[in-house]
Amino acid sequence: MSDYRGNKDNKNDGKPNSRLILMCVGVTVVLILFFSQITKNLQSALQQEVSYDVFLKAVEQNLVDRVYIKQEKIEFTKKGATDNPYESVTFYTGTLDDFNLIDKLYESGVTFQGEIVDTGTTIFDIILAYGLPFIIIYILMYFFMRTITKSGGGGLMGVGKSNAKLYEVEKDTGVFFKDVAGQDEAKDSIYELVDFLHNPGKYQRIGARLPKGALLVGPPGTGKTLLAKAVAGEAHVPFFSLAGSAFVEMFVGVGASRVRDLFKQAQSQAPCIVFIDEIDAIGKSRDSQYGGGNDEREQTLNQLLAEMDGFDTSKGIVILAATNRPEVLDKALLRPGRFDRRIIVEKPDLKGRVEVLKVHAAHVNLDDSVNLEEIGLATSGAVGSDLANIINEAAILAVKNGRNAVCQADLMESVEVVIAGKEKKDRVLSPEEKKIVAYHETGHALITALEKKAEPVQKITIVPRTMGSLGYVMQVPEEEKYLQSADELRARLVTLYGGRAAEEVVFGSITTGAASDIEKATSIARAMVTQYGMSKKFGLIALESIEHRYLDGRPVMNCGQDTVSEIDHEVMELLEECHAKAVKLLEENRDVLDKIAAYLSEKETITGKQFMELYEQAVAARTAGSSDRVAEDVKPAEAVSDAGSAAVPESAVSDTAETTEKEVSEAPEQKTE
Repeated sequence: MSDYRGNKDNKNDGKPNSRLILMCVGVTVVLILFFSQITKNLQSALQQEVSYDVFLKAVEQNLVDRVYIKQEKIEFTKKGATDNPYESVTFYTGTLDDFNLIDKLYESGVTFQGEIVDTGTTIFDIILAYGLPFIIIYILMYFFMRTITKSGGGGLMGVGKSNAKLYEVEKDTGVFFKDVAGQDEAKDSIYELVDFLHNPGKYQRIGARLPKGALLVGPPGTGKTLLAKAVAGEAHVPFFSLAGSAFVEMFVGVGASRVRDLFKQAQSQAPCIVFIDEIDAIGKSRDSQYGGGNDEREQTLNQLLAEMDGFDTSKGIVILAATNRPEVLDKALLRPGRFDRRIIVEKPDLKGRVEVLKVHAAHVNLDDSVNLEEIGLATSGAVGSDLANIINEAAILAVKNGRNAVCQADLMESVEVVIAGKEKKDRVLSPEEKKIVAYHETGHALITALEKKAEPVQKITIVPRTMGSLGYVMQVPEEEKYLQSADELRARLVTLYGGRAAEEVVFGSITTGAASDIEKATSIARAMVTQYGMSKKFGLIALESIEHRYLDGRPVMNCGQDTVSEIDHEVMELLEECHAKAVKLLEENRDVLDKIAAYLSEKETITGKQFMELYEQAVAARTAGSSDRVAEDVKPAEAVSDAGSAAVPESAVSDTAETTEKEVSEAPEQKTE
């Protein structure tokens, strides 16, 4: 600890402390003002102004000892004053055009003298009067310009200079193609550019020319910038990297100037690679639909278009750019001859996710129980940055739990942390709320077991999470799917309404807990009607289009207002049909719902395997009870205990069921109160 403090104290050795300097300057200014005021008060106390007639009377009465005549005033002292300057008082009066004053002073015998004015000037006086102000102004401007230069943008003199960062050798980036996983197609497309830079002869012999540019397109976090850095590591050529926003600052014409400077530097360093990240900052379409009309941005774009047309590809200059909004880019920027290739960097599939997990887990101690295939299945739709975050969260959890290696439980918990947030241990649900949440989540899970097209359950929990969920059901597909049928989508809708249906069936009332389920179900149902052509009323017509596909994927209507109203009615009918089906399924399996909900309320978290065991035991108990109803000596507890050791004791389930029936009958009165 002492070494750490010592290093911290020595961190600023040799550098002035700005706060101490400002404090010293402030104290000095205060002292100067203080002593200046004291001096001024002392001078005013030792000098006294009198009128001119008083001065003449004192001369006539021979009371004046010495007179000093200046241009602006006359100073005199009276006889009897001591030589001590702190005890004598000097009197002064203004000068008048009195031509007899000298005679009067001579007659009275007063010692007098006049002020000698030096009207001559020297070179030093000229420098002091005229040169010193210019020197002070120059020094102030120097420090002002230096401050602007340090604050960024290269200062006023370097405002048009390019801020491109140059990586001259591969060790500066430290990224290679082996570090980019899950993007095999993108790597193949971009590797041809690297090979062209290494071996231009074999392409030129057949007449092929080097593409001028390649545009990397994909959602955020898929590795576009990482892929560009890998190109720098593999190409062994200078690599210029800068963001599109770096071209535009506060001064008009800066962007165009920086584009010219960038390509001038690139041509001097050819062969090289130029990477412009977030090119949509300067490459937006020049029409008004995507925010056109900005003169500075249009000038920068026009200069970029001209430079990309002007440079010679035989020198080996490749322009790489990345964006997640290709639809807003200007059409002239995307035509062949400028960005000849569009490389799609999509979200990785199951195989790609497993490869990404292996890359990020290479530097983490993993337990032998770790199965990255299961993590890949549980993270459908995740991008590379999400998977890296999951590995890191798992490592943190392992350290927190006192383990030296990451186990499978840590990885699954980290998936839940990324999806739903951390467990909110300080939030304690009341018994009534806990019961409602247990039935809600059990309703979701039970629908997945009853619907053939539903995805299997991995985990059910009613532990609150920091992202606002009071509980959730984690579903993991058995295999990667790229298409979804209408039946699968309907099964998904029925599953989403399982929670609300369970509340209605058991409690006879509804809560706000189904808000997220309703939002997701509405989005799926609307897409079925407007995009997928799964509506009998509208048929095969696209009523919506997707904007910003790689960002939020916001749908935009492509129909009239009357059709929009009809779409709403069609969506509502579809959702009501799925909701009614969910209610019917849960009413037919009420006994199974009660038993699983009671067990979940007690344990708070159960796995998918435990859920299926409880489901099979409950179904078996119901079947045995219906076939042997006449055998009264056979108790349900015996049937449940024979089904498996994971079952809940029948007495506890029966008690919970009875209590549930009682509370259901009393629930409306309690809600009314």
